[in-house]
Parts: sequence; C-alpha cells; structure tokens
Amino acid sequence: MLTFPPNPRPLPGENLIQSPSNVSMARNTSSGELQNGEHKTNTHFMRKIPAGAEASNILVGEVDFLDKTLAAFLRLSSAAVMGDLTEVPVPTRFIFVLLGPPGSHTSFHEIGRAMATLMSDEIFHEVAYRAKKREHLLAGVDEFLDAVTVLPPGEWDPSIRIEPPAAIPSQEVRKRPPEKNPKEEIDEEEEEARQREQSGLSRSGRLFGGLVNDLKRKKPWYWSDFKDGLSMKCIASWIFLYFACLSPIITFGGLLGSATGNNIAAMESLVSGFVCGMGYGFFSGQPLTILGSTGPVLVFETIVYDFCTRVGWDYLTFRFWIGTWIAIILLILVAVDASALVCYITRFTEENFACLIGVIFIYKAIENVILIGADFPMNTSGGKPDCSCIPPAGDPLSPEAIHDWAQYDRKSCVIFNGTLAGMDCDKPEYVSDVFLMSFVLFVGTYIISVILKDFKNALFFTTTVRQFVSDFAVIIAIFSMTLLDFFSRVPTPKLQVPSEFKRTIPERGWIIEPFHESNPAWSSVLAILPALLGTILIFMDQQITAVIINRKEHKLNKGCGYHLDLFVLAILIQICTMMGLPWFVAATVLSINHVNSLKLESETAAPGEKPQFFGVLEQRVTHILIFLTIGCSVLLTPLLSHIPMPVLYGVFLYMGAASLKGLQFYDRLLIMFMPAKYQPDYMFLRQVPIKRVHMFTLIQLGCFIMLWVIKSFSSTSILFPLMLVVMIGIRKSLDLLFTRRELKILDDVMPEMTKRAHADDLRQLDDGEVGLIRRIFGCCLSQRNSLPVTTSVSKVVEASSKQTHNNSTNNSTNTSKPTPTNNTTPQQQSNNTANNHAQSS
Repeated sequence: MLTFPPNPRPLPGENLIQSPSNVSMARNTSSGELQNGEHKTNTHFMRKIPAGAEASNILVGEVDFLDKTLAAFLRLSSAAVMGDLTEVPVPTRFIFVLLGPPGSHTSFHEIGRAMATLMSDEIFHEVAYRAKKREHLLAGVDEFLDAVTVLPPGEWDPSIRIEPPAAIPSQEVRKRPPEKNPKEEIDEEEEEARQREQSGLSRSGRLFGGLVNDLKRKKPWYWSDFKDGLSMKCIASWIFLYFACLSPIITFGGLLGSATGNNIAAMESLVSGFVCGMGYGFFSGQPLTILGSTGPVLVFETIVYDFCTRVGWDYLTFRFWIGTWIAIILLILVAVDASALVCYITRFTEENFACLIGVIFIYKAIENVILIGADFPMNTSGGKPDCSCIPPAGDPLSPEAIHDWAQYDRKSCVIFNGTLAGMDCDKPEYVSDVFLMSFVLFVGTYIISVILKDFKNALFFTTTVRQFVSDFAVIIAIFSMTLLDFFSRVPTPKLQVPSEFKRTIPERGWIIEPFHESNPAWSSVLAILPALLGTILIFMDQQITAVIINRKEHKLNKGCGYHLDLFVLAILIQICTMMGLPWFVAATVLSINHVNSLKLESETAAPGEKPQFFGVLEQRVTHILIFLTIGCSVLLTPLLSHIPMPVLYGVFLYMGAASLKGLQFYDRLLIMFMPAKYQPDYMFLRQVPIKRVHMFTLIQLGCFIMLWVIKSFSSTSILFPLMLVVMIGIRKSLDLLFTRRELKILDDVMPEMTKRAHADDLRQLDDGEVGLIRRIFGCCLSQRNSLPVTTSVSKVVEASSKQTHNNSTNNSTNTSKPTPTNNTTPQQQSNNTANNHAQSS
C-alpha cells in the first residue's frame, strides 16, 4: 500500500478537476476498505486472473504547470493494492507516470498504450523485474522492437479484429545469454540419446534394468495418480470410454464365440476386460493406455482353433501352452530391455498404424449401419411384396378361412403350418422405419458429439457451463439419442449384454487344465511356434500404441513406462490363459480418445484470448473405473438393453474421426488437394519443398494401402504385425531418397510449436541490444536476490514457460522460492485494466 506524506502547502494543480480514480483512491486506501467501499470490483474478470497476480499501472495526463514532459518508471519493493486504481483488487508492482503540458493528449495516450504493450511482453516485464539501471530498460525496449511485428497503417484496417492465436511460440530463445560460438550446433545424436534415456528407451546393460528404472520413475507419482483423478473431467471420460469399450468387448466376444465354438465368448470377454483393466490400471507404467480386443488377436485365435479341430486336440489346453510361452517370451524381452527397440518406431510407422486403425473404426461403423439395412430392408418399390400364406392341404376353404390365412405374416404362417407362396418370399421381410431410424440415430450421435465437443469455444453461457458441456459431449449425445429411440417406439437393434454371470459352456471350468488326454505331451513344446508369432503381434500392438500416447505434443509430465507396461501385460496374459479368457492388448483408437478426453487447457485467460493447452490429466482413476464398470455390466443389463446399436456406431465414427486429428500424415494428405495459397502455415512446408513433401506422403500412402489390403483378408491378416516390422525397414530405406534434414522435419515426434520456435531461432541476430538483453538474463539470474523482488511473475501462456521460469529461479543462489505455478501473472490483463484508467486520467 502506498502512503503519501502530509503537505501543508497547496499542491500544484490543486485547483484542477480531479478524476474519479483519484477521488476513489483517496477514499479507499486499503484492500479491506476496497471490499467495503462503494467501488464494485469486476468479480467476473477477477476469476480470469490467477492467484498472486500483480498489476502494472500506466498513468498519463496533461497539466498546466509543466513546460516539459515528465516521465517516471517505478518498481515497488513490495506489491501494494492502490485502492481502486485498478478494476480488480490486484496489487501493483510497476507504475509508469507520464505528465506534460496541454496539447499533447493524443501522443500521450499512444505512449501509454505502447507502454502497456511493452509490459504485456513476457520478456520485457522480466527485464523490468531484473533491471538495475536505466540502460537495462532501454535494452529491453530495443530488444522488443527487434522482435515485434509491425503492420503498416496503409495495409491494415485498425477496426478489424485480429483473432488471438491458438498457440504462442516459446520466447525462450530471447532469454538465452550470448554463446561464445553461436553457430556451433548441438550434437544431434547426443541429444537424441539423452531423450531416449529420459523416456526409458535406452538399454541399461543389466537384467531387468529398464524395469527397475521404470519403477523408480513412476513410484513418486503413484499416489498422485489417484489424487489427480478427483476431477469432473475424469467422470466425463469414464462414462464416455465405458460405452466406447463395452460394445467392442461384447462384439469381439460374439465373434470369438463363433470362431472358437463358444469356448471363449461374450461373458469371457467381459471377465477378461475386468481382470486386465483392473490389473493394468493399478500397476501399469502408462495408465492412459486402454486395453481391448483387437482384430489380429481374433484372427490368431481362429487359426489356433481351426488347427486343433483338424488334429483333434483340445483347444483350450493347447492355447494354455501358447499363452504360457507368450508370457515367458515377453518376460525375457523385459529382462533384456527389448522395449528399447521402440526408438526405431518413428512418426512414419506410428502414424500409418494410427491412421489405419482410425479409418477401420470409421469404415466398420458405416458398414454396421449398412448391415442394419440388410437385416431390416426398406420397401423401395412401393408395392406390396408378392408373398402370401396359403393353408395346408386338406384345410376347409371357406371364405373366412381364406381371409384369415391371407392376413398371417411369415412367422405366424410357419407356426400354423401354412405355406409361403410368392416371388418375394425368399427376400428378407420388409420392416418399416428401422433402417431410417437407425441412420438418424447414427448421424445424430456423431453430429451432436462433434458440435458439443467444440462448445467450449462458443459464445453462449458461462465458461463453466461451456466446459461442462464439452466434457460430457459424447455422453449427452448417447443419452439424447437413446431417449429419441425410446419415445419413437421403433424396434431398432439394441445392445445385447449377458444377463447372467455364467460360463458360455457350463462343462468347462474357470481354470484350464494344462494337460488333456487328447493332446500329446509334445504339444506343449510345439506351442512355442505359434507363441513366437503371438508375441510379435502383442509386442507391436502394445508398443506402437504406447509410443503414440507418449508423444511429446501431449506434454506428459509423469514419464513413460514401456518396460513396466510389457511386464504387467505378460502377467495379465498368463492369468487370462489360465482362466481361458481372451487376451487384451493396447487399443490405439480407444487410447487416443482417452487422452483427448483428459486434455487440460488454461482456465485463466484474458477475455478474447484462446485457452492454451497445458497437457493431459495423468491419473489411473478413469482406467480403473472404466473396467470396474465393465465387470459390473451384467448387473446393468436392464438399462444397457435400451441403448440402440446405431448410437454406439455413431460413437465409433466419432472416435475414428477424432483419432485422425493431429496426425501429420492426415494433414499432408489434405494439403495435396489444396492450392498453395490456401495451405496452412505448417512448419514442414517452410523448410521442405512441396514436391518433396508430396513424395514422402505418397510413399507413406502406399504403405498405408499395403497395410489395409493385408488386414482386409483373413488369410493374410495374421501377417499384419510382421508388416509393421517391414514398415520400419521401409522407413530406414528412405535415407537413400531424402536428406537427413528432410527426414528430421517430416518424420519426428517434436511438437509443432517447438519446431517453429527452433526455425525462428535461426533468424535471430545476436548483436546490439539483443546481445545486451541476453547478457542481462545471463548475469541477473545469479544476482536476483539483490533486487527488491519477492514474487516471480510471468505471463501464463503455456505450462512449459512456467516450468522454465521456475527452473531459472531455482538456479539462482539465496533466492526466495517462487510461489506455486498459478501465481504467474498474465500482465496483459492488468495492463489493459490500468491502461483504461490511464486514459481517464
């Protein structure tokens, strides 16, 4: 709080008219009086400002007792609330005062705006905190002018609003002190090795060393994985992923029942989902990965069952030894740190895999809706079908009897031993409205999910309501379309869930015997051969999905756990093998949608500023709740039986389309059909010629088509995991067609904004005032304790900038510890407020 000493003499300008701010400031001299005074704070704006925010007040005005302009820039030793000088009760740290003679109101106003713009810059207000003399401030102004973008007044209409950017480039390069050899590049191989070591993708050189490192990496975060799950966003993710996981489990269970003679069917799939989901949720290294049944596993089970049927062996016993060998081989891979080979899975391979699974979800969703039309066809001819029921021979042919038999439908005719006669009797019976209603439910679920998911950027309602609607978008779509189906009374196909907890074949037990009289003893050794193929299948599916989830652009903070994930998966496979349950591995599309549903964005943003992506809510609660509910689905059958299958197909369509967002391969495919002037400003288009980009995309598209063809035929789909290994070899051969620089740009996992900042670094000049400002950052870090500053303040733009600021503060000697992360301040908010008051003064 500022206090002014008493002065008995008349003050200059005392006869001037005082502004409302001055009057109210004299009335309210403390934050306590501010709350009880007549001035009403802008509580809505206050909610947008994080705790610990500080303001910069810019005051300009004209007075008649000055002949020359007077300017002063003040930094207070401790922030103080300046009455109601600001729109919100935020303590003031900086004050800029500009007074001058009458006649310069317009120029003073523009100077005030310019000063507010300076203080809103992340770098300049850091300079203002650390500056020790006038030259430091001037160097900060010059550095800002070197980095600023200027729009010529004749080329732009000031009345047109410029939309805030979706993401702001990092300003860390402007903070770097000058280097002795600025052109000397960092050893890329050494940097890549360091990153692999941090993510656990380097060999430890000892047995189970990678597993031990994963345990050490994940142990400090274990309890926070449960505490962080106490969020409304987790509830929305839980319910959404429950329905998204339940339907594939039941569907694959039905397909497994048909392929394995009901040895493994829907009930066994539900039990496996419960066992694997709970075990993986509690003990895995990356609980954001969702387990599920996959197509290659279904094909593998079919081949094994057909082989056992031909040779007369017991299927579950032979499968017991296959699963046991798979678990043993996976444990050996964990022991020798084989997960380090994941580093060879680059964006080229992982995006082909993710894109393929996403397209399969879209294709299967549309195909299933079309199959509903085949099961419940529409009468497109408009006439009555040529199919009637005639009485059996010997029946009295009275006119009444003939009339009654003609009114029977096909099912009733068969029940009463009648005969169907007509050309259309072999065709499916027409059912009115079922297919059309199914199509409405399918499309409606998808459209509602897409619209409501983007509702957080709408102009309606409060921020809390918009965020709630966005989080529960898919759930709202499911329930609204289910209600529409319920009140329409159209007999659309419904979700079929087992109503009793019992084995599909009552004769088999829940524990599989390892030996059977029909299986020779050497069959347990022969099982190694199919186990090798199954191991490749499971290893590739699991690790590629894990690589996709652990991308840098997801900004995960709790580390990876490739070795731990594989170890837990091996134990779960052995448990499922002993109980005769299907094997679950990482499901790509479900995992991507799990991550998307848990993304965090800034809640404290200036009005009009787009929220910034902070990362993902990393926790175990959603994974555990999803599969706990799946295990209890038998008890929820009366409710689940009302959900139409077309609604779930709409959810699959949404998940498939959502998983394609953010894939560079998908973006490059769209660019191929865009004129150059309409192409987005992607980083790879800046640095690689467009023809080379298209060439790389076409090669990747050819590999995608090859994977699609192999996966589409049951006779070749078992080779799908092997083709992923071939993809890695194809990617390696691209070194002959593209330069290392081109491959680094087109085929890596760096976030887009990181690469953009690196490209902008190359254009920065390290001389003049820019060099001085960097030297300020280099020297003042170690001397910050000498400054009368106790609170760390920086613009809340993205989580990475906050972490960097905290790191730089911690490196200083004898420096007060910074306040929590949300104490960082968006100076633009307080500056805009102060600037409004400055205009009135």
